[in-house]
Amino acid sequence: GVVVERNGNIETFSGDIVVVSCGAINSAALLLRSANDQHPRGLANSSDTVGRHYMGHTNSVVMAISKCPNPTIFQKTLGVNDFYFGSDDFPYPMGHISFVGKLDAITLRAGAPAIAPNFTLELMAKHSLDFWLTSEDLPDPNNRVSIDRDGKIVLSYTPNNLEAHERLQAKLKQVMKQTNCAVHGHDCHQGLFGRNRIPLAGVAHQNGTIRFGHDPKMSALDVNCKAHDLDNLYVVDGSFFPSSAAVNPALTIMANALRVGDHLLERLGEKKAAVTEQLVATGD
Repeated sequence: GVVVERNGNIETFSGDIVVVSCGAINSAALLLRSANDQHPRGLANSSDTVGRHYMGHTNSVVMAISKCPNPTIFQKTLGVNDFYFGSDDFPYPMGHISFVGKLDAITLRAGAPAIAPNFTLELMAKHSLDFWLTSEDLPDPNNRVSIDRDGKIVLSYTPNNLEAHERLQAKLKQVMKQTNCAVHGHDCHQGLFGRNRIPLAGVAHQNGTIRFGHDPKMSALDVNCKAHDLDNLYVVDGSFFPSSAAVNPALTIMANALRVGDHLLERLGEKKAAVTEQLVATGD
């Protein structure tokens, strides 16, 4: 069963199948906190992979200052994948470029020097083209979620694959400096750029930590997101990813959950049919 503390009371819920979907950090923490004599490393963790291979993408905001104003309020979005799989001078994946919501002076103030005057920030925001860049961070077993002796979550993370992200930033700047880059009918190439890599606390794309795979020694889940170690435990959030790619994971998480849902319906249907057949055979 699942033991829950609710309103100060301890309750136990039981079911034929348990589905965990707390997000990559909290799902891993839940399984690690559920260690017992049969599962001393935590549930579904005979492989010692639960909590490991945390990924959250490498993201940055690049702001280009144009000679002409950018009057939009609700900036449209687009996706540029020209450099996703690399380029002639760097044959490795770099990532994805999209617009970020229109920056304003208040947003710029958060990352600006304290002495920066407001009118300068307002002018920069008025003339800014604002981009969001995403690169893949690679699965590393040392980037992990763990639990301390008090049961609190500890997240250990060291960024990697940074050269790819820096080259993606450079490619965007190179494109924006081309003399035929026109916005609102004006030649807007201007060699002034600001960039800010987003810290871990500002990234919502948590995934990894309970990866799926064929080998129980290298993964916690099978290809249907069922625990290798337990027949009735499934995990359907972003923790199943074995790698993070360089795009938003939400739609893939949803699609995978629907796929696993179909598998569970089929499994429950087979069980119901077996029970019915048994009842008919016994005459009950």
